[in-house]
Amino acid sequence: MLDSCKLKSACNLPFFCNKKINTAGTSNADVPLPDPGMYQLDITLRKGQSLAARDRGGTSDPYVKFKIGGKEVFRSKTIHKNLNPVWEEKACILVDHLREPLYIKVFDYDFGLQDDFMGSAFLDLTQLELNRPTDVTLTLKDPHYPDHDLGIILLSVVLTPKEGEPRDVTMLMRKSWKRSSKFQTQSLRLSDLHRKSHLWRGIVSITLIEGRDLKAMDSNGLSDPYVKFRLGHQKYKSKIMPKTLNPQWREQFDFHLYEERGGIIDITAWDKDAGKRDDFIGRCQVDLSALSREQTHKLELQLEEGEGHLVLLVTLTASATVSISDLSVNSLEDQKEREEILRRYSPLRIFHNLKDVGFLQVKVIRAEGLMAADVTGKSDPFCVVELNNDRLLTHTVYKNLNPEWNKVFTFNVKDIHSVLEVTVYDEDRDRSADFLGKVAIPLLSIQNGEQKAYVLKNKQLTGPTKGVIYLEIDVIFNAVKASLRTLIPKEQKYIEEENRLSKQLLLRNFIRMKRCVMVLVNAAYYVNSCFDWDSPPRSLAAFVVVEDMLEDEEEEEDKDDKDSEKKGFINKIYAIQEVCVSVQNILDEVASFGERIKNTFNWTVPFLSWLAIVALCMFTVILYFIPLRYIVLVWGINKFTKKLRSPYAIDNNELLDFLSRVPSDVQVVQYQELKPDPSHSPYKKKKNNLG
Repeated sequence: MLDSCKLKSACNLPFFCNKKINTAGTSNADVPLPDPGMYQLDITLRKGQSLAARDRGGTSDPYVKFKIGGKEVFRSKTIHKNLNPVWEEKACILVDHLREPLYIKVFDYDFGLQDDFMGSAFLDLTQLELNRPTDVTLTLKDPHYPDHDLGIILLSVVLTPKEGEPRDVTMLMRKSWKRSSKFQTQSLRLSDLHRKSHLWRGIVSITLIEGRDLKAMDSNGLSDPYVKFRLGHQKYKSKIMPKTLNPQWREQFDFHLYEERGGIIDITAWDKDAGKRDDFIGRCQVDLSALSREQTHKLELQLEEGEGHLVLLVTLTASATVSISDLSVNSLEDQKEREEILRRYSPLRIFHNLKDVGFLQVKVIRAEGLMAADVTGKSDPFCVVELNNDRLLTHTVYKNLNPEWNKVFTFNVKDIHSVLEVTVYDEDRDRSADFLGKVAIPLLSIQNGEQKAYVLKNKQLTGPTKGVIYLEIDVIFNAVKASLRTLIPKEQKYIEEENRLSKQLLLRNFIRMKRCVMVLVNAAYYVNSCFDWDSPPRSLAAFVVVEDMLEDEEEEEDKDDKDSEKKGFINKIYAIQEVCVSVQNILDEVASFGERIKNTFNWTVPFLSWLAIVALCMFTVILYFIPLRYIVLVWGINKFTKKLRSPYAIDNNELLDFLSRVPSDVQVVQYQELKPDPSHSPYKKKKNNLG
């Protein structure tokens, strides 16, 4: 048996166990078996023990890579500042044959630098017994220094032969933005006995309130803290609060709860440092199994391995209506279910669960003319359906450029201004999936019950790519609830890729900013001309003032950067890059703000323009009956007493929240539907088939 058997290092291939392998079982090495053509290797990466220290502090930030045939098939999360890390991560790998061993490599993560090698080992797959869980202990070695003790890695493995066609598998997407924008997929297998099932059992709503007496990590006696949350493969990163030990975040986000018994939320606090690795402040955990459901819990958590506390609000609620089914199981075609859905979102139920705005059903039928991503001239396409942070996948159709999925996805709509994103990828077992195309569809632009062919676009959604996808979408919502939700903060996608410096994007944002400024300048000239007060020197003076303000900002940034002048060349490059990214993002925000105001008056989104008109009419009627001073008095009392009435309320501005729902010019282009080729018509195809 391989249990507790230590395997030799990467310098010897294949490995040999000191303990004899039991040949009485179904060992693949000793019993001739018919080749099923493919094997499934299920691996659980348990933990590491006594790993090598690679950092100056006597610790490491280890992560593990699995490779087969020289190709990376799995990468674990990084455990910071720990020589005895516990991962408990699972990987499912399809193996064509057992001649190639599994290569395990351990690295120490270094921000901005090359990661340090911490050891490696091989696992000979021919020595594993089929269909039997096996605990394996790997001794890490360095081929250049074979006498060095680099610790051990503990795994659990199961090798299973796969016969016949691959099963219908639905997968849950997870993305890792730590080092690249590539994603990996974690399989979530649905029971064949259930044609329709919920993918998660509940929602964990978390509000990060504040931090108290955090550890000072900077030379000025302060820190720039932010917090990372992790529940399984779900991650969230808070905003950075500059120069404080008592930060006030007031951020709210949701995680999906997949296990009935709950789970563990890992929380780490960090100090942001420009140009070098962020400093670790402390960690804590929340055991969800110890919390009662349908109740808000206020938690004050002591940070371990550091100083200070974090204050959270945690609420566990029942599962939302999110499901996957075949076309034969369709909620809206069932008359009773349809009536129940219509009743749930009728105008009479305005104040019942304000967060539940509507119901969305997406039929992913098929795609045609996809791009060939494999050397065989084919692709293995699967489809990702995303609505905010809800993310579901279809099964993979192998070796096909015209796949048929025939799946129905249902979602709860929390914001009618959300955008449905449907992305097609090509599955690759030995590397990251290849992008084939994407469409973005605002919910308010959906025409219920109409099967449409959407032309796939590129990653930036700025132009077409090869192929079309056929979708049929229905959305049912309560208009009053949708209007009220427009005036609260918009849900943020917490797995979005961080912005990177782009010369093209920086130039585009500058042009957008210049266009908005010119609109204001032209408006000023128009007003001046109305009063016959034409004064070019005055406009020139205004431009000089703006330029002086920009120069003052640059001088302040220069003062802040003086502390980093003593850093190395690489750190300076990183600091300059961060400043450029900040400028790029500020230009985007300012330009988007101006474009959203313009698009509100342009009726780009009629629902929002009508909402603005109704609000103005209501305000006019109120002003007719109630003096303005009383309205201002009530508004002021409400604002000043808000913190007293609700100490942990999240600050918001209703006008800015409204404008955040109006698309900018860039988003208008991204959401614009391209016209498909007339030959790609479901009706024409049916007619030809009949003929």
